[in-house]
Amino acid sequence: MRTSTGPSRRGVLGTAVAGALGAATAGIAAAPAHARTAAGGDAPRTGERLVAILLYDGFTALDAIGPYEVLCRVPGVRVVTVGVRQAGPVRTDTGELSVVAERTLAEVPAADVLLIPGGGARGQSAAGADAAVQRWIRRVDRGSVWTTSVCTGSLILGAAGLLRGVPATTHWAARPLLEETGAVWTQRRFVEHGKIITAAGVSAGIDMGLHLASRLAGDDVARAMQLGVEYDPAPPFDSGSVEKADERTKQLALKLLNDASS
Repeated sequence: MRTSTGPSRRGVLGTAVAGALGAATAGIAAAPAHARTAAGGDAPRTGERLVAILLYDGFTALDAIGPYEVLCRVPGVRVVTVGVRQAGPVRTDTGELSVVAERTLAEVPAADVLLIPGGGARGQSAAGADAAVQRWIRRVDRGSVWTTSVCTGSLILGAAGLLRGVPATTHWAARPLLEETGAVWTQRRFVEHGKIITAAGVSAGIDMGLHLASRLAGDDVARAMQLGVEYDPAPPFDSGSVEKADERTKQLALKLLNDASS
């Protein structure tokens, strides 16, 4: 409980951010929202873009939360989390963390941006084989401005038939599975091909989120959001891509990921 009468840290930051965003977005006109309604709750306001993030049992937390943390603060953007059959807590791949889905597939029939996170092998495979999920992805994709994925979320897009002949990326260990969907493996942090944007493993979703922020609201806002989340990676080890890691590190990484997945 706060008893001081002085300004809080949150209040100071809020005032600073409000002023900065006002200046940065003064010349930006909001684009018309592609998706107008999401039944059972607040609809996007006129001019808002709707970003729909699918949450399925066994998804990887950062695949969804990384882009969310960037996009939820972009002016003129409304982010909604979507559960498969019901709203409420959805377990991540470790089984030890849940994220709340605000809506169901039926309540979000359209969106400007569709975002599919990856997951553990069990969760990702189940989502890729779920007929209801696949129908929803194809339906939303028909009207989306961008259809996107993070990590092995690209395998779910591929299962929906959206990546045949399309340059795309995924987690380095899932390359053979991505190619089985008909996608053309492309080794980059994220790959944009028409309306399809796929990001590589887990943390690459932040890069893709910043790219989407630029597409939605301009480079100035995206640049400011990169500073806002203080995204300036300087990892303690130079093993963040498969080209840099030795075989022992690769095998240990796979073991750690598999052991942590429920």
